[in-house]
Amino acid sequence: MPRLANKVAIVTGAGSGFGEGIALRFIEEGAKVIINDIDAANGERVAQALRAQGGQAQFVQGNVSETAQVQTLLEATLKAFGSLDIVVNNAGVSHRNQWLLDVDEAEFDRVYRVNVKSLYTTAQVMVPYFQQAGGGVFVNIASTAGVRPRPGLTWYNGTKGAVIITSRSMAVELAPHKIRVNVINPVAGETALLATFMGQDTPEMRAKFVGSIPLGRLSQPRDIANAALFLASDEAEFITGACLEVDGGRCV
Repeated sequence: MPRLANKVAIVTGAGSGFGEGIALRFIEEGAKVIINDIDAANGERVAQALRAQGGQAQFVQGNVSETAQVQTLLEATLKAFGSLDIVVNNAGVSHRNQWLLDVDEAEFDRVYRVNVKSLYTTAQVMVPYFQQAGGGVFVNIASTAGVRPRPGLTWYNGTKGAVIITSRSMAVELAPHKIRVNVINPVAGETALLATFMGQDTPEMRAKFVGSIPLGRLSQPRDIANAALFLASDEAEFITGACLEVDGGRCV
């Protein structure tokens, strides 16, 4: 039997990168998936591609830093599929790799709003639903940046550290309600954010990043998706508050 048979999942930031990979993997394992992204064109592209493969997927546009839009996301999910079991908080942004004082206040606020406030908004909306349903799962995508920070990404690193500790606190507080909360820490990967992390996408900079990863390559969306699949599945029913580095040994 597929590992997510009869499960309904929301994947935020699923219009590209890790989120797209997670949505695809969930569909492969029998889940019905809501693709959420602020980018309508890419979000609809992913949903259409998943439906073309025989999956049950719908796109719902929304900004995860706005509670009202997250409420609309839940309502659209229930209208489409009748229930909700899994929320993958994957949506994330970064400032460009640069000296910490050169990141302006608007950019700082944007990074914290998307990366950290989204945990608050999804909790405000989804936790009451999960309580009534008798349980649920959050898989929050943080980063090795929150464990072993790289220079030039100070404020982004801070958001990912916040995701890790907030998720672990949520796990303890929500455990009596049978709501599991786990974290995945990817290393830099082949996604649209890579050039932002590096500051400039050059062969030399790529070599520098790859050189910091013992297994000798950047992460791929499917690496992260396989980890998310396990943590979201019933196989992980006794795992909560865990932080899983999917990093080729970067944090060792």
